[in-house]
Amino acid sequence: MSDARALVIGGGPAGLMAAEAMARAGLSVMVAEAKPSLARKLLMAGKSGLNLTKDETLETFLSAFGARAAMLEPMLDRFGPQEAIGWAEALGQEMFTGPTGRVFPKAMKASPLLRAWLGRLDGLGVSVRTRWRWTGWDGAEAVFQTPDGARKIASKVTILALGGASWARLGSDGAWADTLEGEGVELAPFQPANMGFCVGWSDKMRARFGAPVKGVAWHAGAKMSRGEAVISERGLEGGGIYAVSPAVRDGAALHVDLAPDVAADLLEQRLSRSRGKMSVSNFLRKFARLSPEQMALLMEFGRPLPEGPRALAGLIKSLPVRHDGPRPMDEAISVAGGVRFDAVTPGFELRARPGVFVCGEMLDWEAPTGGYLLTACLATGLWAGEHAAQIALPARKGAV
Repeated sequence: MSDARALVIGGGPAGLMAAEAMARAGLSVMVAEAKPSLARKLLMAGKSGLNLTKDETLETFLSAFGARAAMLEPMLDRFGPQEAIGWAEALGQEMFTGPTGRVFPKAMKASPLLRAWLGRLDGLGVSVRTRWRWTGWDGAEAVFQTPDGARKIASKVTILALGGASWARLGSDGAWADTLEGEGVELAPFQPANMGFCVGWSDKMRARFGAPVKGVAWHAGAKMSRGEAVISERGLEGGGIYAVSPAVRDGAALHVDLAPDVAADLLEQRLSRSRGKMSVSNFLRKFARLSPEQMALLMEFGRPLPEGPRALAGLIKSLPVRHDGPRPMDEAISVAGGVRFDAVTPGFELRARPGVFVCGEMLDWEAPTGGYLLTACLATGLWAGEHAAQIALPARKGAV
């Protein structure tokens, strides 16, 4: 057994931010990570360009969190989009804002930022143990399976930052849920978020596998997204689908507007022209101005096509998308569910286990891609770290 003034279990963005907050407060901090290296999911996200945050007002940014916006407002007011940008810049990362407001490092990778961050944590005295898998508690001590056998750590405060239940190979396997439930912590069931949907395509769609569907609007209940999606062998994936996926997951029908920039009456007028000797496909390409991918979706989900121009225009404006449900949860970018907010104090301390805090995707919230997920993970990690420091260093109470 050994002692740590402050223990962080989980070395992703939320855990590292919590570790930094406590180290800055003057605590001796140890980070224990089950994988051989830290922040693997962050590095994976950075492969396609690390979308750190979204350059929006706090009010607009909060709206992306739906029913959890009010609960996350204090954390995102403390560390929101502008603070996230300033934090990355302080780590030597030059940032830029894209045309949709998404903010990226100019390097378009996570690795330079992570290297700089780990260097700063090392300078603050944060120690790191990798290949340490947490298995629960033995009384007041955290128990780990390590390459050198079982180890126990006693700490003044502990922060759990173990992620959600998707991308298990990167470390977020949700295995902690059973342990916390055994401690009396109330959990909401895990559900996939920001995920694609399975579609049993006809053979004619094979030629479109891998092609993006652009210039459309996806609708599910009250949710709408203008993002693009990809026709994959397994179904539909991509940002446009992810944005409406919670509503579809919860039972709303999925529709796509193949001509979102054309009013229904104008589209009907165009389709009222004589087709002459043109094939249906050529007629729709010319007068409805549908791309090959849009045409493919219309033929896949809309046949037999209605005869009249009004009905055809209506179908193009609201094409039902048949699917077989979401892709498996482990493939989802993030998850809903986890530790309920009423199971923690306002500082994210577990009511059932005083001295233990949670942050990041362990908490029951969800948000679309586009910078919201990562900023909220950083914000909740900072919040938990600062409040844990108040417990461990009571002389500094009120400093947050």
